[in-house]
Amino acid sequence: MATVRVETVIDVPAAQVWEAVADVGSVHRRLLPGRVADARLDGDARILTMPDGSEIRELIVALDHDDRRLAYAVVEGQKMPLTYHHASFQVLPDGERARLVWLTDVLPHAMAPAVRARTERGIVEIRAALEGQATAVPSSSTS
Repeated sequence: MATVRVETVIDVPAAQVWEAVADVGSVHRRLLPGRVADARLDGDARILTMPDGSEIRELIVALDHDDRRLAYAVVEGQKMPLTYHHASFQVLPDGERARLVWLTDVLPHAMAPAVRARTERGIVEIRAALEGQATAVPSSSTS
């Protein structure tokens, strides 16, 4: 089995990054707006709707608040020809910032480069979304 590891430092406190990662039903708003159009929970499953209308069903395997770790497995709807896909996010403190580590185990091995390319793009989008949320200033209206 091939393992793909990507990580990034996010200029947001680890607790705030974990809050967004742990909000598994809001990945489309908090982590990957634009890449994921909608997300809904069905028991232990998360169903992601992509912008083209296709769906991916993920089993939420673990949500560990103490270790700030989320693990999931894609069980239906994978567009890539994978026979196995299990991934995890872990949020670690890095001074006043956070380090986000995304590990993905895939089969067949030959798909690892394609999965790496997707996760590398994805983690950049996640960092941008989280840093943008941290710097967003609520608008106020005047009367």
